[in-house]
Amino acid sequence: MGEQRAPGLRIRGAGQVSEKRKRLLALAGDDLWGIELLRFAIQQAVAELAGLGGMVHLGSPGYGGGLRLAVTSGLPPAFTQAWERIDGNGPLAPARAFRDGAFVQASLANIDHGMPEPGATADGRPDGRQDWATAGSWPAGTAMAAVPLLGPGGPVGTLSVVTLSTHRPSAGRRAFLDTLGRWAGERLGKSSAAPPDPALTEQQEQPTGSHLPQELQAVGTWDWDIRTGDIIWNDAMPTVLGLDPDTFDGRIDTWMGTIHPEDLPWVLSDMDEAIYTGRMHSTEYRVCRPDGTTGWVRVRGRLVLDDNGEPARMIGTLWDVTRTHDVLDAVTEPQARNAESSSAERASHIRRLAGALAEAVTVRDVVAASADHILPSFGASGLMLAFLEGDHLRPVGSTGYPKEFVDRIAQMPVSWGLPITVVLRERTPMFISSSEEYIERYPATADIPAVGGKQAWAFLPLIASGRPVGSCVVAFTDPRQFTGVERNLLTTLSGLIAQATERARLYDKEHTRARELQRGLLPRELPTLPAVTPAARYLPAGKDMEVGGDWYDIIPLSADRVAIVIGDVMGHGVAEAVTMARLRTAVHTLADLELSPDELLSHLNDLVSDLGDDFYATCLYLVYDATTRSCVVTRAGHPPPAVVHPDGTVLFPEADPNSPLGAATPPFDTVEMELPEGSLLVLYTDGLVESSTLDIDRGMAQLARALSDAISGAPAGHVDHAEPDATGFHCAECLESLCDSITATLLPGGRKTTDDAALLVVRTHALPSDDMATWSLPEHPKAAGQAREHIRAQLSAWHLDDLSMTTELLASELVGNVVRHAKGPIHLRLLRSNVLTCEVSDGSLTTPRIRRAADTDEGGRGLQLVAAISRRWGTRYTATGKSIWTEQPLNPEAPTLFPEQAGLDLYDLLDDE
Repeated sequence: MGEQRAPGLRIRGAGQVSEKRKRLLALAGDDLWGIELLRFAIQQAVAELAGLGGMVHLGSPGYGGGLRLAVTSGLPPAFTQAWERIDGNGPLAPARAFRDGAFVQASLANIDHGMPEPGATADGRPDGRQDWATAGSWPAGTAMAAVPLLGPGGPVGTLSVVTLSTHRPSAGRRAFLDTLGRWAGERLGKSSAAPPDPALTEQQEQPTGSHLPQELQAVGTWDWDIRTGDIIWNDAMPTVLGLDPDTFDGRIDTWMGTIHPEDLPWVLSDMDEAIYTGRMHSTEYRVCRPDGTTGWVRVRGRLVLDDNGEPARMIGTLWDVTRTHDVLDAVTEPQARNAESSSAERASHIRRLAGALAEAVTVRDVVAASADHILPSFGASGLMLAFLEGDHLRPVGSTGYPKEFVDRIAQMPVSWGLPITVVLRERTPMFISSSEEYIERYPATADIPAVGGKQAWAFLPLIASGRPVGSCVVAFTDPRQFTGVERNLLTTLSGLIAQATERARLYDKEHTRARELQRGLLPRELPTLPAVTPAARYLPAGKDMEVGGDWYDIIPLSADRVAIVIGDVMGHGVAEAVTMARLRTAVHTLADLELSPDELLSHLNDLVSDLGDDFYATCLYLVYDATTRSCVVTRAGHPPPAVVHPDGTVLFPEADPNSPLGAATPPFDTVEMELPEGSLLVLYTDGLVESSTLDIDRGMAQLARALSDAISGAPAGHVDHAEPDATGFHCAECLESLCDSITATLLPGGRKTTDDAALLVVRTHALPSDDMATWSLPEHPKAAGQAREHIRAQLSAWHLDDLSMTTELLASELVGNVVRHAKGPIHLRLLRSNVLTCEVSDGSLTTPRIRRAADTDEGGRGLQLVAAISRRWGTRYTATGKSIWTEQPLNPEAPTLFPEQAGLDLYDLLDDE
């Protein structure tokens, strides 16, 4: 920090330091111009006095002979804004130094005592006291030292330094400041004069400005048509850039091609910002000449608008500043090697950061890329990105900060005026070098540094397309003085982060919508059924935010049968997702009608064909019957399922896959097979087993190996004392693990494919024979009575006597209908599973239906009774006829609707017996 000592105490070695700085001025010579010259002078003065920062004011005759602020370094905008205009006749230190042509020092603690009287024009207003009060909010012990910048004709401006001590500097330090003022004043005067003869040296640096004539060969002048990319320049431009003027194609791209690859990102960023904001384009970068040499150039340009106020052209100048950099390198030669290594490492990090941000898709990617490359590049220990939402800043990603700190930032409203919100409002970066500086500037949140564990910060606004989107904070564990290069670099990087962040926010928003749509179209959870235990995975293709057309489902059918379906609508997008949803809905509807698999696919084929020639889909529909362990499979252009037997054997049923839906010609071929208890059915889409580098046959072979490897690594077990189960996957958690194993093997390392992939693994279970009972009944009215007797005895054996009365009524009605309206043979079956199923089968294909009976009708109420007292009922066709079934819950507490409650007469309904 600043130098503090008692009056008269001599600092050892101070004279030697001043002498070294004077030699540094001599080495700098005439190679510094304009703003760079003034900034260099401020840095030397601040270093000599161990000050907080400095300012340079230049005489401005056009403003009543006052002083105008030209350059600042190290001072907060809240301070410097009050010093933008100074009355040349006023009592402030810069004005007195300018008037008297000598060193002046004044305390800042009681600066109000030296302010202009009311009516003076300190800031272009009638009364300047209010702004000066802001500048006077410095604590006791701070002062300002000022020296004139003496040109050949007298003072041209002043150089001021804010110090932490009110003691007058030593004679040696004052002598150096006087020397520095004369040195800067003389060169500042030269910078406005005509440049030296360009013939004296090939690399002599030249000043710039719109007043430079076209014939000055040392300075390149250019005129760029922003809309067409055409550029016109003078003869000096190709000389500086090392291009052949005879082969130049007059395009801006050719010029941009000479920029060093490491410098290109921020050069383009600065140029874009200059075009958008209308400010002066000013930058300095390296060029790679065709002959293999590298040099430094300085470019400045001014925007020209068309009649509508839109950017049309940019005109400017370019000149070689390689010699300036050579001089500065010679001055800092003892640190050159370390600086070169550090610069190369930083350049490498920044180059990788630009690439990572270009590839970043989500906000999390942007945070990770920024942290991975910015923190090591600057030696930082923390980074935070926050978005403005309403009256709060919402942190969206951070590293190096405790959760308590991040949560606290999220709770602070924007109105508190934290630096992270101030920079967003003012669109200007802020650099705070120590916790003491933070506490002094923001006392209301003085505990923030301790909570966050940081001592220095770079607060950077994120501006994308001219609109503030958030803030980025780069934090350091120890206090840190930010150099001009670091400030410029961090500011430039914030522009890259802002663009990447805005793009990532849009992606995240659209991706969230797509993910919600996909989640809504697929089953949220698969049903738990006695016949099967399922597990599934859906893997979207790559980083594409569009929804896919892959889908799967498990649909419970009657009599412990279950339909398992998987499909793939070709393509990606909303239209394909809609088609997938329509197909899934249609499958549910058709499955409820108990259609056979081939008939169901025929209806689906008609549906897809009606959508147009651009829609195609593959589908596999499978029906598993737990009472017989039979499985019927029908495919429409879809890969066959993998069947894993309990002994670990993996096979794929061989059958004609038929054509995809939309291009098929029914009927569809089917395959029927019997599955041992505990078999696995593995259904999948082609995205899991096929890619541009993998044909489907090899992919299916890989799937078989993955299943075999997973099964061989699983512990064998027994289920219900049945045959040994080599698969070991007899629980839902085991199947979830198997899904993870398969996807990890077929898509290693989370490898994304160009197509979505769906995986559905189902373990089959057989209904125990003790839970099934079947009887044959005669084609006679007495069959209903026999059915009731069988039911009464069986339910008593199953300890389900509470369901006996209702089940007897159901069986009586169904058997009576067969005797009256259908033909035999008649079979009665009871199934005890998660529900009690009562089935009556016959040899007729007629379909019973409920009809509305009038009050005077003697019949027509039987099926009303069936619908009233069963949970659900239906009809399905079999190979020999049809089967009418009903279901009742096994829970004895479940409400049962008796005939009286339905307004029916039990004896009228049973009078046919």
